[in-house]
Amino acid sequence: MTTSAELRASFLDYFAQRQHERVASSPLIPGNDPTLLFTNAGMVQFKEVFLGRERRAYNRAVSSQRCVRAGGKHNDLENVGYTARHHTFFEMLGNFSFGDYFKREAIEYAWDYLTRVLALPPERLWVTVFTEDDEAADIWLKEIGVDPARFSRCDAKDNFWSMGDTGPCGPCSEIFYDHGPEIPGGPPGSPDADGDRYVEIWNLVFMQFNRDASGTLTPLPHPSVDTGMGLERLAAVMQGVHSNYEIDLFSHLIEAAATVTGCADRADKSLRVIADHIRSAVFLIIDGVTPGNEGRGYVLRRIMRRAIRHGYRLGCSEPFFHRLVAALVAEMGAAYPELRTAQAHVERIILLEEERFAETLDNGMRILDEAIAGLKDGRIPGETVFKLYDTYGFPTDLTADIARERDLTLDMEGFEQAMGRQKERARAASQFGAGQTLEIQIQGETDFCGYERLQEEATVVALYRDGDSCDVLETGEEGLVILDLSPFYGESGGQVGDHGWLTAETARFEVLDTQKKGDGVLIHVGRVTEGQLTVGDRVEAQVDAERRRAIALNHSATHLLHAALRQVLGEHVQQKGSLVGPERLRFDFSHFEPVSREQLLTIERMVNREVRANHLVETRIMNLDDAKASGAVALFGEKYAEQVRVLRMGDFSTELCGGTHVKAVGDIGLFKILSEGGIASGVRRIEATTGANALDWIEADEDRLLRLAGLLKGGREDVDERVMQLIDRARRLEKELEQIKSKLASSAGQDLASQAVVIDGVQVLAARLDGVDPKSLRVTLDQLKDKLGSAVVLLATESEGKVSLVAGVTKDLTDRFKAGDLIGAVAAKVGGKGGGRPDMAQAGGNDPAGLPAALALVEDWVRSR
Repeated sequence: MTTSAELRASFLDYFAQRQHERVASSPLIPGNDPTLLFTNAGMVQFKEVFLGRERRAYNRAVSSQRCVRAGGKHNDLENVGYTARHHTFFEMLGNFSFGDYFKREAIEYAWDYLTRVLALPPERLWVTVFTEDDEAADIWLKEIGVDPARFSRCDAKDNFWSMGDTGPCGPCSEIFYDHGPEIPGGPPGSPDADGDRYVEIWNLVFMQFNRDASGTLTPLPHPSVDTGMGLERLAAVMQGVHSNYEIDLFSHLIEAAATVTGCADRADKSLRVIADHIRSAVFLIIDGVTPGNEGRGYVLRRIMRRAIRHGYRLGCSEPFFHRLVAALVAEMGAAYPELRTAQAHVERIILLEEERFAETLDNGMRILDEAIAGLKDGRIPGETVFKLYDTYGFPTDLTADIARERDLTLDMEGFEQAMGRQKERARAASQFGAGQTLEIQIQGETDFCGYERLQEEATVVALYRDGDSCDVLETGEEGLVILDLSPFYGESGGQVGDHGWLTAETARFEVLDTQKKGDGVLIHVGRVTEGQLTVGDRVEAQVDAERRRAIALNHSATHLLHAALRQVLGEHVQQKGSLVGPERLRFDFSHFEPVSREQLLTIERMVNREVRANHLVETRIMNLDDAKASGAVALFGEKYAEQVRVLRMGDFSTELCGGTHVKAVGDIGLFKILSEGGIASGVRRIEATTGANALDWIEADEDRLLRLAGLLKGGREDVDERVMQLIDRARRLEKELEQIKSKLASSAGQDLASQAVVIDGVQVLAARLDGVDPKSLRVTLDQLKDKLGSAVVLLATESEGKVSLVAGVTKDLTDRFKAGDLIGAVAAKVGGKGGGRPDMAQAGGNDPAGLPAALALVEDWVRSR
């Protein structure tokens, strides 16, 4: 047993045979922890179970969890390629006990698997426990029989785990592999422990206590076990190599990287970086991340651009990174079948990012090389680092990576200052609207009955005015009402909150919005329109039925739209957000390019076909795992309870959803796409409408077409032909006008040449040409330079309050005068700025009153040089 795939299967089989539920790897985007950027350990998907907030149908589990540590608190990105064991992506083998077995069984399993199944020699293993954990020490020494000479106690820094400052925590027991005396380093706990001789391969965490805010540890009623063993490290041990990059999995990827980049030296660290980064990039894309400028998307972009830059370092200037996806599929596709399914999509995403970065990589490297050539202190200036980041898309760690290769450092203080100045400029340029947000803390839960009925009697249990609790709301006062039960849907899952009325014997409250807070408290936001509403009043809660129905049409249509998008564009499409209101729906989804007109028509027809089929909408309450197994679509990053609501529309769409919907798909009536566009890198948005609103939109569109046909003196059937005739005519007239302007400018230029003055032996001309467009101004400039032969020329024109400037310097004078410098000085006089080449530059301004002073400045500027 030597391959990585065999080790993964062996570990899972060993614990499955010992009554552990085999649990699939969760996505790299944590669904139950907004504090984590990525899944970085095997226990992440079980966090709610360990905290006692969630129960599973099993109390022991085993998994091989894919993990990423490349952003946030856990970031190994900068070490990849320089060490033997750092990775951005790795697989964590783990076995877990949720209040079932504890230290003795966990230790026995670990030792049995390593020494019997894998046949690792006990004399090559070293065991550590927490200093105060006598229980674990006795199990290892007295029951397992570990050699005391290969056993040590370590302090809390190394051998005590906690989920946070408070909450579950406990001691650890770690198992190390001894690579032999020929490798520098001492055993764990010794002064030389940082060496590479002893490598941790398995960590057994014993969740034994609960830590409160004061730091007091209280024994947990059901102690648990969380273990983690890196597959790559274990494979290195089993394959007799010291570096993870020498194992079978990486050696195959490195060989593929060498082939596509043309690198002959298989030991080059750039190949290790590329082999590591293709794993993290591909799995992040599969789990719904797309390259972007913030959050997870930015981390993915950093990883990809670092790999692309290392290919550039190897002399590969053509896109290559996407060609490694096939090699990864061959290596890991059996364990993760989603790799094969998404291969074409992933290749396309990576190729697009390669092409995007290639546009700036050459320029960025040139800027960096120039900056490095002029260094005197071995430190790249912060302004240069910022320019590379801001203008050329070089993440700072990529610049740091290049600096490290050349034994240089970065001026990060200067970078932060430059970044701060940019943020200040952005803040100064932004305008923010004032608004107030009301935040109240409410405990409890409102009984929601709005799936079954839109009208119900309820009791007012709490009132709020201006954020404070009160007993009475008077006529005209705005406030919040909490009921014991309510048919009103609170805004969530993209669906807006209900409107309606609360009617008491002596009062009427108009509900203008419904929000959901805390564990499920429904907050009715509005104002008293009649009488006096008091805590304890019995009210008739009535939802605006027509509005709710319109919302339901749009919400059900989003499900059909989602399914149609996945069929037409591909399974990579994932919902990235939605807003469902009564007038229209908005649906955001992951996709790497604009959706074509033909694709939009296909999607629209597909949805309307399902509407005509008029399937009943079925809803079921199911166990989350059963729901996913049935094919129900769940959203990445969304937190779901153990019991979920599953919405099914024929065989076309099955999703997890808590919103309100139609009873039959035919109720939607009509579905119409209104717009499609990009809102972020890799994220598109479709807006659409349904029912009567869709019909109103089509009728209004038809009215516009009829009015346009009338203006064109024709029928709507030939509108496009008549419009094309007008466009062709306009183009001809524009071309004729340009020719006339050019002739006028040329004629004016001939006359202007005689107005040049000689200053210090240089012909200088500064003139204003009115009625000339900027293009003709440039033509005239070239003509004047040719006619004068050797000169400095500045021309200006003004139209509708805007000033256009062009400056030119004949080539024989560019060593003395720079057109860019001249245009900068002159543009300042008219409230503008500009730039360009030494021989030609242009600028604009919005202060025509300064034009005489600007022209007068030219002669003085030449004299000063």
